[in-house]
Amino acid sequence: MTDLATRVTPPRATPLRRAAPALLGYAAVRALGLLALVAWSAARGKSAYTLLTARWDALWYARVAGLGYGYEVRLPNGDVHSDLAFFPLLPWLERLLHALAPLSYADAGFAVSLLASLAAAWGVFAVADHGYGRRAGICAVLLWAVLPVGIVQSMAYSESLFTALAAWSLYAALTGRWLTAGALAALAGLTRPVGLAVVAAVWTAGVVSFVRDRSAAAAYGARDEERAPDTTGGAVALTHSPRPTTGASARSRALGMLLAPLGAAAYVLWVGHRTGKGPLGYLDVQAGWRNGFDGGYAFARFVADKFTSFPSVLAGAGLIIGVGLVIWLYLIGVQQRQPLPLLVYTGVVVALALCASSYFGSKPRLLLPAFPLLLPLATALARARASRSAPVIGLLAVGAAAYGAFWLNGSGPP
Repeated sequence: MTDLATRVTPPRATPLRRAAPALLGYAAVRALGLLALVAWSAARGKSAYTLLTARWDALWYARVAGLGYGYEVRLPNGDVHSDLAFFPLLPWLERLLHALAPLSYADAGFAVSLLASLAAAWGVFAVADHGYGRRAGICAVLLWAVLPVGIVQSMAYSESLFTALAAWSLYAALTGRWLTAGALAALAGLTRPVGLAVVAAVWTAGVVSFVRDRSAAAAYGARDEERAPDTTGGAVALTHSPRPTTGASARSRALGMLLAPLGAAAYVLWVGHRTGKGPLGYLDVQAGWRNGFDGGYAFARFVADKFTSFPSVLAGAGLIIGVGLVIWLYLIGVQQRQPLPLLVYTGVVVALALCASSYFGSKPRLLLPAFPLLLPLATALARARASRSAPVIGLLAVGAAAYGAFWLNGSGPP
């Protein structure tokens, strides 16, 4: 019989092993979605691979990767669509992979998205696991995979890359890895304009940490001055309290916060210099695409117009329900006291997605990076028995696969 004193405690699972069920489940959902797309596309005489790699924004990214910036399209109505609207990190990675392997730029974009989607799933798991436990982390990843527009995660688009950088930056900020958080936020800022959400989250985490340290330092100093009663004339006893963050940690936090906005700032300033319009030149580029921030006025009008005829009424009602669900999930996250950096990040992503003045059909995919919205649902699923939660995830996966195949063979993401 083994002596209890000699038993060896099994080592803690490595981060990858801990996340393995979530990643395997994610890969299975994505494989189902791709198989459905292949079957649906073949039935319609289309190429699923072309839909994933050589349409819409994927064409713009591949062109930037191959030829650099400088291409624009002038429309009959006078609008100018410039490739400067597309941030550079994905094209840079496409160019790098093209140089290292016998892949076209489109192939490279697809490969980057597949790898980035797995990294994003792992990052979503890490954030949810850190705050709510392993089961919630697995459920959060699966819910992110079965979103109706989840097929975009496998396209040569920047959503997967951005979500990976954002999720891991948030995890680093939540766990006090400030230089990593800042560097990843800077890379996110080179990926999409919504990189501002990651910057805001890192700054929020930094400010919260700074305030907490100041409070801890004040409490530590005050308690050090509390002396135990000394009736013998001897040395006094001091009470103990946690020490505040060290100077090195404070410096890394400040440096991480300084790093965070550099990616977005560098690209926006470069665009301003290239266009000769100064720091606001990027806004002019977006205006050429009729895209801007109007507080949601244009989107509200778009939804209202759906109620002018019967067939479109259903679409309008669906949009209202969808927006209501997003807001409800955010408010549940507030009620459940999600970490403030997550709330700030999600709030900025949602605001930029819903309050943009154009490309209304893109709004569902623009919300893909707002994965903290899924945490209330993930925690609820995590509390349920597997015999109940597994069928729910399975049905959602089948529905998402069918919708993704239908969507890309129809209007698709613009």
